[in-house]
Amino acid sequence: MIQEVFLAHKDILIKFGVTFIIAFIIGLERELRGKPYGVRTSLLVTGGAMIFTYLSLMMDPNEPARIAAQIVTGIGFLGAGIILVDKSNHIANLTTAASIWFSASVGMLIGFGEFFIAVVGMIFAVISGRLPSLWMEKEIKKTERKVLK
Repeated sequence: MIQEVFLAHKDILIKFGVTFIIAFIIGLERELRGKPYGVRTSLLVTGGAMIFTYLSLMMDPNEPARIAAQIVTGIGFLGAGIILVDKSNHIANLTTAASIWFSASVGMLIGFGEFFIAVVGMIFAVISGRLPSLWMEKEIKKTERKVLK
């Protein structure tokens, strides 16, 4: 009986597994850098987008873009709500909002069954979060060497 249930839902179980792994890696990269958008939020945003996309395909396989378009709008609204501008016109949480939006797109890819593109998206998210830090570390070391000479 349990085996029949798993076999009947194999597709969505695989999508949940892939979503968990990819969202966890994206969220962990941000959490390790002390960013507010971490593992839990990444899992929920990516997983939610995957579920809505999967439902979209189930409900109307001929017109899945309808619900998908609403995901993009909803995530954009969520992201816009966390962007802050202080009195000195300093913008905060812009990268966090972009990360939420990007993770939702990865969840949509998984929901549509595009696992390879989702993995490439995960790699892109992790590298894009690390490159500026790595570059800055390199520049700081160059400056330190010049100062020490």
